[in-house]
Amino acid sequence: MSIVLVGGHDRMHNEYKNIGSRYGHKLKVFTQLPAKFDKIIGRPDRIVLLTSTVSHKMMLAASKEAKKKNIEIIRSNSSSSTSLEEIMKCLV
Repeated sequence: MSIVLVGGHDRMHNEYKNIGSRYGHKLKVFTQLPAKFDKIIGRPDRIVLLTSTVSHKMMLAASKEAKKKNIEIIRSNSSSSTSLEEIMKCLV
């Protein structure tokens, strides 16, 4: 399953990817807002928003794309690795 992770800490980028691969998911991680974010997202199966560490503008862009492309959004108020592991367990 392909998942786009929006938010989180820069220093945990690799940790987030490792957690996703442990559960058999391909993860794209965006901790900062890149140019043309709406084009880069692509067509993942789900979008995970780590709301405590994401900018409002980035959250709105991800939500808009999800609505336009009919992609499920999972929101978490925590950006910890434990929180992401719990989300990944639910998606298996």
